[in-house]
Amino acid sequence: MQNTAVRPSPLGGASMSKIAQMNKLLHEVAALPEAEARALPGPFYTDPDFFRYEVDAFLSKEWHCLGRADEVPNPGDYLTLRLFDEPLLIVRGEDGKVRVLSNVCRHRGTILVEGAGHTKRFVCPYHAWSYGLSGGLRNAPLMKDPRVSAETCSLPEFRSEIWQGFLYVNLDDSAAPLAPRLGKLDAYLERYETPDFRFVQAFEEEWKTNWKCLFENFMEAYHVSVVHPDTLGPYTPTALSRKSVSDDAFTTYYANYAETAGSRGQGASTLTPEDRRRSALFGLYPGQVVSQVPATLVSLSILPVAADRITVRWTLSTYRDELPQAEIDRWIEMWHEINREDRERLERMQQGLLSRHAPSGPLAPYHLEGTVRDFYKYLSRQLDHPEPALVATVASR
Repeated sequence: MQNTAVRPSPLGGASMSKIAQMNKLLHEVAALPEAEARALPGPFYTDPDFFRYEVDAFLSKEWHCLGRADEVPNPGDYLTLRLFDEPLLIVRGEDGKVRVLSNVCRHRGTILVEGAGHTKRFVCPYHAWSYGLSGGLRNAPLMKDPRVSAETCSLPEFRSEIWQGFLYVNLDDSAAPLAPRLGKLDAYLERYETPDFRFVQAFEEEWKTNWKCLFENFMEAYHVSVVHPDTLGPYTPTALSRKSVSDDAFTTYYANYAETAGSRGQGASTLTPEDRRRSALFGLYPGQVVSQVPATLVSLSILPVAADRITVRWTLSTYRDELPQAEIDRWIEMWHEINREDRERLERMQQGLLSRHAPSGPLAPYHLEGTVRDFYKYLSRQLDHPEPALVATVASR
């Protein structure tokens, strides 16, 4: 099925810039009724200008999950990440608070620290300026300049929140808080006692695909039996999946277990028998996708890098101390395989989306790809009132 079959108006036209035309088409696709729902065509996943437009228009102003807050359990524990052009330093302070600081020395801009570890202070490897765990400047050797002080040269702190045990950051100082928007998602997870899950291990990978591709893939059940015939298919066959609650900030579905599938742990005492026979999946816009089962919690943070490249940081947590190490190792091995299967398909699809014939095909029925339609509506809301100056700036790059 080619782009000529797309019902909304096609790309092109001299009266609008490329970005404005794509934006118009996005709104038209998102507004299609459920029975006529279609996928976005290839350029939305491959065009570098549109990717930069997304970053400038909303991605750099949204809440992004960095992992679990208990990855830094003790004062002085830290880890580092990059979100767009910002090097981030996640650290638990002496007061027990988890902060997200700028990982850039205030002197000449050197990256302060790499990887993860434990420290009492951060010392710049270039000129030995040092900072405390809360980011305050401690020492600037040989500097007598009165402009250099803790008030003027401490590490900036980014806005962060902890929700359900996850740590989020927002690069926009004026962004609205995250947690008040997630009441319905709180209710969806309430019986699992998600905050009580214990972080086990994190992994970081580079995938050659667009950020939207992974979000859509994780949140639709249509591919499961085909792409995961030995990992997920026997447990959660495509036909048993059922879409659940959605809101402006998220979408969800249940992956129900086959009769022959075994238990996936006991988990919280508040879980119902039905809860123990399904996986609860949610996608928190724009870039977190999660699989919650009674005894394990797997979260993928999608960190966009380019139109065709993402960093995927995924974590595995377990319910308190329920699982022995051998069982944890089995889960990690299984999720490595699941992610490999998805990555290979998405990287293959990314190449296909470059074609002039990349389709805008019909979406599968509500319970299989209704979550993708939810995602399109989110994208449409984020770009509902494009700023002409922003469109013109990005399109001219």
